[in-house]
Amino acid sequence: MNNQRLLTGLLSAALLGVSVCASGQKTDVLTLEQLFEIAENNSVQLRPSFSAEEEAKKEINVAQSGRLPDINASVSLSYNGNGFTTKRNFSDYQKAPIPHFGNGASLTVNQPIYTGGAITSGIKLAELKLTASRYATELQRDNIRFQLTGFYLDIYKHSNLRKVVEKNIAQAKKVLEEMKARYEQGVALQNDITRYELLVSNLELQLVKINNTIDILNNNLVKIAGLPPSIKVEPDSTILQKSLPAQSETTWQSDASTYSPVIKLAQSKVDISRKAEDLTKSEMLPKIGLQAGWSLDGPILMEVPPIDRNISYWYVGVGVSYNVSSLFKTDKSLSRSHAATIHAEDEFAATKENTELSIRADYIRYIEAYEELKTQTKSVELAERNYSTVFTRYSADMALITDMLDAANSLLDAEQQLVNARINIIYYYYKLLFTSGKI
Repeated sequence: MNNQRLLTGLLSAALLGVSVCASGQKTDVLTLEQLFEIAENNSVQLRPSFSAEEEAKKEINVAQSGRLPDINASVSLSYNGNGFTTKRNFSDYQKAPIPHFGNGASLTVNQPIYTGGAITSGIKLAELKLTASRYATELQRDNIRFQLTGFYLDIYKHSNLRKVVEKNIAQAKKVLEEMKARYEQGVALQNDITRYELLVSNLELQLVKINNTIDILNNNLVKIAGLPPSIKVEPDSTILQKSLPAQSETTWQSDASTYSPVIKLAQSKVDISRKAEDLTKSEMLPKIGLQAGWSLDGPILMEVPPIDRNISYWYVGVGVSYNVSSLFKTDKSLSRSHAATIHAEDEFAATKENTELSIRADYIRYIEAYEELKTQTKSVELAERNYSTVFTRYSADMALITDMLDAANSLLDAEQQLVNARINIIYYYYKLLFTSGKI
């Protein structure tokens, strides 16, 4: 289904909420991939990551502006009061008239030529931060997708559990009707009916809890995906029939080292820390720049008496500056930057190791889920056979009501475990996709 059409349809459903609300929530069958696309456009939790990327892009522009010249211009007007002169012992006081109107103007230009790599390192550092921001967005996107996967599969699991419970309720009511008929014939006890009515009551309570759980999961799902609250998501029933690739653990480990945003983000932090070291080292190098200036001032107050004229001059040249204090201050900053780099490298190694451990554990659980499915499938077959046998024996007065209850509970438990086993295969597959960065 086209994503744009899907979104249009969902939004239209929200706008036509009067008819929807009258009959309850609108149900839509969505695949996980469609949910991922919807969340990409609508999820509130992704917006901070996108805005952080935009901020990082602006930081690059700011860093690149360091290559532009610094231009300073100033204009001033002033009123100059009269002065006086005295001897050095403050005797022989004489007035010194000064032209009262004063003016000034200046223009200076400084074009950096060599900054010890500070500007280049600053630009590269900003670019690395943008890369890290993109990896952080990937990680947040993967987290949201895995959250959606968990809610989606839980809805699917509980929907199947609901069918199992409903089937067991129908079976129990059928048995209950037969018991009542047998009671009227005098071949069954009232206590048997009471105990089976209790079983039906417990199953109906379980059904209520399942429905409430589905409502909670659906609310979480549509909220995170950015869907209207009137939408009730129904998982695609073909998800269990999907052919999942049988990749080896080595392949998953290789994919994780290449695609995992967790590893890429940790590596980008190492790159950022190393570039920060280069930026700190640039403080120990001289700065060279082309300089030009022009100045206009009046009156000329350096003469006695003052000259009521403007004086103007201009200059061009090369300026060299060096922060002498960096010789005994920068080494401490450099030592701190180097320690930060070592810390980032250690974090990267730890992150890579943790990812490898997660892949290993998820892969084992994934293979285990297939074995569990085989076992649970056999368990359901045996439980169904046992229930049928006990029911036949009970109908022939060859089994007790406790045997019927045990058989019914065993069948219910086996069917529920089979649903869980099928879902676990899909869950651990997507867990591997999440950990390896390919979800």
